[in-house]
Amino acid sequence: MRALLLLPLFASTFAPVLSSPQPVKRSVSDVCRQIASAVSSESDVHYPLELLYIKDVSHWASSSSAVAVCSVEPGSAADVGIILQILGNSSTPFGVKGGGHASNPSFSSTTGVQIAMYRFSEVVYDAASSTATIGAGLVWDDVYAALAPYDVNVVGGRVTGVGVAGFTLGGGYSWKTNQYGLTVDTITAYELVKPDGTVVNVTANSDSDLFFALKGGFNNFGIVTRFTLQTFPQTQVWGGLITYTEAQIPEVINATYTFASSVTDPKAAIITTANFVLGQPGISQLLFYDGPTPPDGIFDNFLAITHFTEDVSTRDFVSLVQSSPSNATAGTRAIFNSAPLLELTPTVLDAIINETVFWGARLSLESGSFISYDIEPFMSSIYTHSEYPSAYPPSRSTAYLPLNLYYAWALETADDSFHSAIKQSANQITAIALAEGQTGVDTAPLYPNYAIYDTPLDRLYGDNLAKMQSVKAIVDPNNVMALTGGFKI
Repeated sequence: MRALLLLPLFASTFAPVLSSPQPVKRSVSDVCRQIASAVSSESDVHYPLELLYIKDVSHWASSSSAVAVCSVEPGSAADVGIILQILGNSSTPFGVKGGGHASNPSFSSTTGVQIAMYRFSEVVYDAASSTATIGAGLVWDDVYAALAPYDVNVVGGRVTGVGVAGFTLGGGYSWKTNQYGLTVDTITAYELVKPDGTVVNVTANSDSDLFFALKGGFNNFGIVTRFTLQTFPQTQVWGGLITYTEAQIPEVINATYTFASSVTDPKAAIITTANFVLGQPGISQLLFYDGPTPPDGIFDNFLAITHFTEDVSTRDFVSLVQSSPSNATAGTRAIFNSAPLLELTPTVLDAIINETVFWGARLSLESGSFISYDIEPFMSSIYTHSEYPSAYPPSRSTAYLPLNLYYAWALETADDSFHSAIKQSANQITAIALAEGQTGVDTAPLYPNYAIYDTPLDRLYGDNLAKMQSVKAIVDPNNVMALTGGFKI
């Protein structure tokens, strides 16, 4: 567990350190040397063949990594400001990496200067305000472990190894979303380094438009170094992982439908993951209850099915999150995509299984190692927990379910095949949902953290896009953040 700081957070504003009226083109190597000479002793620049460089550029998905000319680990917000000014003034491409769990290629990597946020690793709990301020270089496992001694928690990631920064900047669906909304709904402040190098504390009161745009707007407005989130009481929880083989799939799908259509306890949640691995379909079933013991009946259908493995118990929250096998495919090539749904009907659930088997069998011939569909029921009230608007979701009138498609494979030469297949599969599921009357799923907002790289911006942000563009024009008039990857406003 990283060290826990018990000091109040004081927002700081630093004036820009460097300025240049016009971008000056220079080699990336020269820019790396300029950064190394300009930043404080809290930060370091690394080069290929150094161990810390390898850590800085590596990602959970190997296809998301790139060979940067150098990497830099800033140790203060002021140094992030210096770095951004140098990059902007020299028009140097860069990447910003938090936990490194992005699946879209080049979204958090670069062949220019890689910024790795690992040194922003503090967790500051303020009991008086019931908030926690969290560094952008953390993964959620570390956050939960740091807060556990205080019997509090935040609305964060559901599986092990997921970074705080990208997850939060993209919206954030959580085990606690039924109770408290998305992660962005619980944020009270962002420490943001603007593209001109200025460091500001952004709240609903200090800058309501920028606060809105940051809630789902990724890295379009600068680099967020710290997030302040509401905390909530945390007891032990109940749940874990059950795996089922092919013969049990119909029973598990029926149990999933029953849960999604009838369970109204907001403390209960599941993820039913249909997999194709080692030539066989199967299901990984995650169960969660936000308390030591679930009420009778909620999960009985799942527990009664003959299983291959079972790891379900009363446990602490970190143990529950780490019961997921999400790191088992780390190091492979990977891509996500999504097909939002209004409801999980038997027809749609059967279609998801059919897609798993069809594409699993076909893509295994092209080095496919893991074909997966994450079925995620949520209550229809999840968008009602925030008093503030947010860039995502663009509308809070309907809570679409964020189905996640995830493909993993070995060969770079197969990238186009897998990208094409995952798009075809999402389209097929959407067509089936439309055919049974789920009107609007073909134009519904896609969860940004699951959306594939070429998703049109209006499918992420809808009518909010115009407001986000106006905020971007004010905060980043020189379009510095266009030098880095991601969905660009």
